Amino acid sequence: MTGCIFDIKKYAIHDGPSIRTTVFFKGCPLRCLWCHNPEGIFSDIQRIHHAKICVGCGQCIDQCSAGALSFTGDKIARDKVLCTGCGHCAEICPALAHETLGKAMDVDQILTEIEKDIPFYDQSGGGVTFSGGEPLFQPKFLLKLLLACKALNLHCAVDTSLYTQTALLDDISDLADLFLVDIKHMDTRTHKKFTGVPNEMILANIRSLARQHCDMRFRIPLIEGVNTDFENMAATAQFICQIAPGSRVDLLPFHGMASSKYKKLDMTMPDYTLTRPSKNTIQRCADQLEHSGLCITIGG
Repeated sequence: MTGCIFDIKKYAIHDGPSIRTTVFFKGCPLRCLWCHNPEGIFSDIQRIHHAKICVGCGQCIDQCSAGALSFTGDKIARDKVLCTGCGHCAEICPALAHETLGKAMDVDQILTEIEKDIPFYDQSGGGVTFSGGEPLFQPKFLLKLLLACKALNLHCAVDTSLYTQTALLDDISDLADLFLVDIKHMDTRTHKKFTGVPNEMILANIRSLARQHCDMRFRIPLIEGVNTDFENMAATAQFICQIAPGSRVDLLPFHGMASSKYKKLDMTMPDYTLTRPSKNTIQRCADQLEHSGLCITIGG
């Protein structure tokens, strides 16, 4: 069995407790307008061409067995119908102008990378985090990885939106030591407006994990005009306190640094204009949640 992975980040310090290795799964059922990992949205392997660094040698065109590449003016064009996604263009390009986003990897390949970092886990109390994209978008592969990591007695965290069928969580919840759970908005209509999906299944899954006494750490992306209003923060605090009082909540103020990724991927930036909340708004959100007895951090 293989999964589609778009990155493995070493020495990660914001994806769970202590020093971690974060494995990024490709594919996500949500379309959040503030997504900072657009390379993880689509589940298929993507091929992109960086025209600015292309030297125009034509090697990729000559060696493309599918005939998917050609010159259009002074730029390389890719026929997405003909392209087989073999990645040969990226392997041979002398200027590194072709790039592959995503790679099919099996459990042993990923475990080989994880095992290199075990000394750091032993010293710091860290472990492995599965993120994305959405790791639950590839549930069978995630389960295989969790089983392999638990066989090595590694601490495992799953960074997830929890937008999945509750039945898929049963085996995974038995193996994950920690869930990093996003709460984007408490109103389902607003949630769907900004993420493309309603939130009923997400909230139901959070309740299910709470009933199983699973360790959860909540994350709230803060976007001005989306979810920073007093009413939504109050509803969020009430929900968390009802199911998991005293929980840790990370407030993650919006930043626009992903805009360069959208350009690189030739993806259209979301139409909605997003802005970072002011310092006063961020502090007010933190105070609201903290006064409810939650443990708050700002910025992860």
